[in-house]
Amino acid sequence: MMKRYLKEAGWAEGGRMIACTQPRRLAVQAVASRVAEEMDVKLGEEVGYTIRFEDITNEELTRVKFLTDGVLLREMMDDPLLSKYSVIMVDEAHERSLSTDILLGLLKKIQRRRPELHIIISSATIEAKSMAAFFNTSKRRRDQEQGPIREPAILSVEGRGFNVEIFYVDDPVSDYVRAVVSTVLSIHDQERTGDILVFLTGQDDIDAAIQLLTEEAQSSGKQGLVAVPLYSGLPRADQDLVFSPTPRGKRKVIFSTNIAETSLTLEGIVYVVDSGFSKQRFYNPISDIENLVVAPISKASARQRAGRAGRVRPGKCFRLYTEDYFASEMPVVGIPEIQRSNLVSCVIQLKALGIDNILGFDWPASPSPEAMIRALEILYSLGVLDDDAKLTSPTGFQVAEFPLDPLISKMILASCELGCTEEIITIAATLSIQSIWIPVRGVQKELDEAKLRFAAAEGDHVTFLNVYKGFIQSNKSSKWCHKNFVNYHAMRKVIEVREQLKRITQRLGIGLKSCEGDMQAVRKAITAGFFANASRLEPFSHNGMYKTVRTSQEVYIHPSSVLFRVNPKWIVYYSLVSTDRQYMRNVITVDPSWLTEAAPHFYQKQMHSSIPQ
Repeated sequence: MMKRYLKEAGWAEGGRMIACTQPRRLAVQAVASRVAEEMDVKLGEEVGYTIRFEDITNEELTRVKFLTDGVLLREMMDDPLLSKYSVIMVDEAHERSLSTDILLGLLKKIQRRRPELHIIISSATIEAKSMAAFFNTSKRRRDQEQGPIREPAILSVEGRGFNVEIFYVDDPVSDYVRAVVSTVLSIHDQERTGDILVFLTGQDDIDAAIQLLTEEAQSSGKQGLVAVPLYSGLPRADQDLVFSPTPRGKRKVIFSTNIAETSLTLEGIVYVVDSGFSKQRFYNPISDIENLVVAPISKASARQRAGRAGRVRPGKCFRLYTEDYFASEMPVVGIPEIQRSNLVSCVIQLKALGIDNILGFDWPASPSPEAMIRALEILYSLGVLDDDAKLTSPTGFQVAEFPLDPLISKMILASCELGCTEEIITIAATLSIQSIWIPVRGVQKELDEAKLRFAAAEGDHVTFLNVYKGFIQSNKSSKWCHKNFVNYHAMRKVIEVREQLKRITQRLGIGLKSCEGDMQAVRKAITAGFFANASRLEPFSHNGMYKTVRTSQEVYIHPSSVLFRVNPKWIVYYSLVSTDRQYMRNVITVDPSWLTEAAPHFYQKQMHSSIPQ
């Protein structure tokens, strides 16, 4: 509502704009649609949104713009003072995503230069006093022409929330997936009408819970439950099911990640089932491994989750943890993402915005020095930073132009010299999508057989090229996708992203060339970006164990890879995921000599011991 009030109060007159950021893309789309509907305007005109690789705005007409924190950061590269905005509202700031913290630090700097800029930090559960203290610069001396000294104001807006009754379990739960399903069935048996929102940790949990609920409901003869998933990688058609009205006589059960904690208005929710967990990223800069782990949520998150039940009428929240645990053991707030993340992308963004003294940057929460040093080391080895830790020209500035992981951007630049840009931007577009395969339970054999039709001996990246080629030759057919277990919506997105990357490369003066099937050129380009992620098969290893060249970590090829069980001697990987083991995802075979070619400084020590000269 606040965005609408700001507009009506005249803050979008004279060509000015109101920006409102959200931490997640799905929230941006949902909130923009809702506000456009409330203001009775067409989405994309007066009210619009921008997320990575999707811009639904009109330069002439848009006055209220919703966007992710990351997109607003990229806008600063062209307009460092965000001069077209009169008001910037950072919504759901309590989530403390990596981009939110960088944005808050930069907005503080911008406001010194633009004291007339209004910044609104909003959230239901944020530590308002500490945030106000961060933005309070009134103690510093200022020149007269910089305008009046203003202290941040703390406003509390009372919502129309209904009372939510909280229930806890008596004893700790051992299997939270099974526990949420039995709780849903109890609610369906004993409570009056109203939809149920269940908080789980990720797609795997959600799929397992939906399958279990379906089986239990069928075996006990329970009718009327409509189970739908909600997570960030969900195709648009499935997202629509979440927001559509519940059929008469039915009860909708939404199984969601913490994406539904904030921003999204889910009509009809009366009951919340909170597992007490979420998936969180934790980066270890010493081992250079980023783990996605299931971790307990904070009290702030628990309150947000419970609040979802009191939007339309009095509700109930069933917490699958004990009251004693909530009161005495659950952390008050979560650890800010900046303190548990790989900082490579963060450092290059700040450097591109002209902030060279990164260690002296005013952070809402300071990142770890080890993670900062690791990021600077990688960027230096990529040729993105020079000896003075400044962006190199042209490589550093060109890498910063791409809205991608710097390793992917460097791969694209290397493809120009190797004459395989067409192939590499296809690979880059595919890597930016969660997965191009349809995750199908119970038919793993058929999925594996479908992958074999496209499998390339070189590895996953070349397999992606084969899938893309097949999709184009099928005339972008959804039927072809279904037959080959390929996600049609993901492939449409790959084409969209590829077009955008094509435009960026052309704007940078990079010619688009095809290597006409020379896969050595493609593999060399991938190595130029991902040499830091090289691994060697351990001699005499019977279980496919590799060791990373840089840190000697024990790693294995992920079962989803076409090279699983093939075990070539040398590979580079796109990312590591940690479950029972450290798994390498999206791997490609390489020649070890390419590593020394790509990064002689980086591999100087390791070369003598592990790579044949």
